[in-house]
This record gives sequence, C-alpha cells and structure tokens, in this order.
Amino acid sequence: MRLFGRRSHASARTDAVIRQVAAWCLHYPDDALRRNLGLLGDCVGELGDHEAAGHLRAVVEHLRSTPAREAEQHYVEVFDTKPRRGLYLTWYLHGDTRLRGGALAELVALYRSHDFQVEGGELPDYLPVLLEFTATGGPAAVREGERLLARFRPALELLARKLDEVTTPYVGAVRGVLSTMPREHRQEIPVGPPPREHVGLDPYPSAARGGNR
Repeated sequence: MRLFGRRSHASARTDAVIRQVAAWCLHYPDDALRRNLGLLGDCVGELGDHEAAGHLRAVVEHLRSTPAREAEQHYVEVFDTKPRRGLYLTWYLHGDTRLRGGALAELVALYRSHDFQVEGGELPDYLPVLLEFTATGGPAAVREGERLLARFRPALELLARKLDEVTTPYVGAVRGVLSTMPREHRQEIPVGPPPREHVGLDPYPSAARGGNR
C-alpha cells in the first residue's frame, strides 16, 4: 500500500483533493452542495492532466447544468433504488448480518481515535464519510483511511461497474477515487446478493439500508 510517508507531498495533496472533491460530489445534491460547485470546479482545475480530473469534471458539470429537482431525482434513482449501487461499503462485504454491525462499530472506534466525528446521522461506512476522513486527517488518519479504501476496493470496483450500466456521470467520482488507490489488495465480491439476517445489527439498527436517504 502507498503510505503517506512514502509519497511526495504533492502526490499526497493531489490524492487528498481528489478524495475531498469526490466526497462532496457523492453527497445528495442539496443547497449546500450546489453552493460549493464553483469551489469544486476550481479544485478539479488544479488537478491538471491527472486522470481523475476528467472523471470529476463530468460530475461537477452534471451538477452545474442539471436543474435542482432533476438532479435530486437522478441521485435517488442511481443510488437509492438498487443495493449494489449504494454508497454503504460494508454492505457489499457483509450484507445485512451481524458481521456488518461489528464492522460499523469498528469504523466508529477508528474515527473516534483520530477525533473524527460523523455528522448528520450517517453511517460510518458511507463512502463520502470515509473519503473525507482520508482526505482531511493527519498522516496517521491518511494511513488508516488508505488501508480501509484498499479493503473496500472490490466494492468500489463493483459500484463503478454498476454505475456504468446506468450511464450516470456519478461513475466519474468513483473512478476518480479508484485512481488514487493501490491495486495490490484483492478480495472477491460474491456474485449473488450478500446474506441477509434480521438480528444482530445493534448498535446500528438502520444498517440494513442499502441506499442513502
């Protein structure tokens, strides 16, 4: 895995910008996101000819050019109607089982150890939350965040393939994130749906949701 201390400062900063922009782009397109589209566009412009620049630019332009109601509807159709297009990463590995509840608890403990707070009632495996943690933390948080991204890489690759199938600009945000990640870790995602279980998800009773809202 590429660790923070083994990369140039410029490379680490570029990865952080890509992940932060992707995190914003993957949030529900509310007023706060729309107010920051100019800044996000400027950040993408700083990426120069990095392969992520084109991916992220497509998402930002989609959000800029699409009327608010239409953008909201598109987001819901893309991410909230099919579990395998959801942004909650532990679902891809564990489905709705006790294993997922334990994985969520581990993420919360990790975030707390780095003084990182998950706001808005989101689950800790929500992709924009993990990206923000990795983009904004200190060197130790970056290392932990990259370890988690490597663990979830198969889920992100599956998500990118599923987004390609519905021809949405949002695939650019996921592909941008993948461009910052090491390729060494491999874990197969099962072909069929992850297992379901109706007990054992405490302390996250809402963990069964596969969508975002």
